[in-house]
Amino acid sequence: MRFRPTIVVPAAGFGRRFGGPQHKLEQPFEGSTVLGTTLRHAIESQLPVVVVTSEALAPLAAAQMARRDIVVLSPAEAARGMGHSIAAGVAERSGAPGWLVLPGDMPLVRPGTLLAVAAALEQHPVAYAQHRGRRGHPVAFAAELYSELVLLSGDDGARRVVARYPAHGVEVDDPGVLMDIDTPAELQQARQALAQDAAAGTQTAAGR
Repeated sequence: MRFRPTIVVPAAGFGRRFGGPQHKLEQPFEGSTVLGTTLRHAIESQLPVVVVTSEALAPLAAAQMARRDIVVLSPAEAARGMGHSIAAGVAERSGAPGWLVLPGDMPLVRPGTLLAVAAALEQHPVAYAQHRGRRGHPVAFAAELYSELVLLSGDDGARRVVARYPAHGVEVDDPGVLMDIDTPAELQQARQALAQDAAAGTQTAAGR
């Protein structure tokens, strides 16, 4: 596709709700980790990708990403919330024709979904994925919103920007757009959804 907005993957949060000694983004998932799988799907879309993360999690990203595509925040910067992470990613790719925000804890979002939302951004200032009418991620922003996006801070992310502009929902057959991982129970649900998808794919292939 000629129109190539950048995927911004915020992955600098502390993940305190998950508990335990290991960060939620480091948890094993689909032969990799939660963050690793999210990044792999983003890369498979063939859109440009930048990940915003912490020093502790940077090695996870470095396994798949070039150093120039990794923004490392200090603990003080990370404490400024999801909004600041989004702002840092947008600022790092200031020349992009737009940005898709895909949280690092959403490993089930499919590459095709990212492309569908990116395409909608050509016609709308804000676009987002939805499944069966329910709003999810990624959320995408046109280049005209740059000045607002780089000022984001706090844990609300970009919700206030979304509320101020006409937002277009892109209906996708991808329940992963609704599944983020904040707790061990949600991680288990995501693994079960992955197993169900794999089983359905096997049955489809056997029926051909």
